[in-house]
Amino acid sequence: MTPEKVKLVQDSFKKVAPIAPQAADIFYTRLFEIAPDVRPMFPDDMSGQKDKLMGMLATAVTNLHQVDTIIPAVQELGRKHVGYGVKDAHYKPVGEALIYTLEKGLGDDFTPEVKEAWVTTYTTLQNVMTAAASDVAAPAAKKGFLARMFG
Repeated sequence: MTPEKVKLVQDSFKKVAPIAPQAADIFYTRLFEIAPDVRPMFPDDMSGQKDKLMGMLATAVTNLHQVDTIIPAVQELGRKHVGYGVKDAHYKPVGEALIYTLEKGLGDDFTPEVKEAWVTTYTTLQNVMTAAASDVAAPAAKKGFLARMFG
């Protein structure tokens, strides 16, 4: 990521941070509209999840200028998501929901340059997460009785 894109993402996020609860609402509403199959992966009470989302975004955005410092945390997040049932295909609607949220939250400040910077940021983080997730073995299928006895 170029320093210019990092600055665009960081500056635009500063405008979203004050409306974090509303942004989280927009994000999850949109995500569940475009990918209803992911809803069961989340708790019924989304308040804690919304806080986690905004906290994770704040940490990632704040440290974009020193991306090497957040890579281990992003990798761990990708590995943890495997346990929740997240597949590579789930990252696309998450990215779409993020861009939609930023567009709604920033209004006229969501310029084509800002959008491109956010798409680049999300794509970079997504690639790190999916690479880390691919190193995690999928949960083993339960073996039948005979397989357990003789397998």
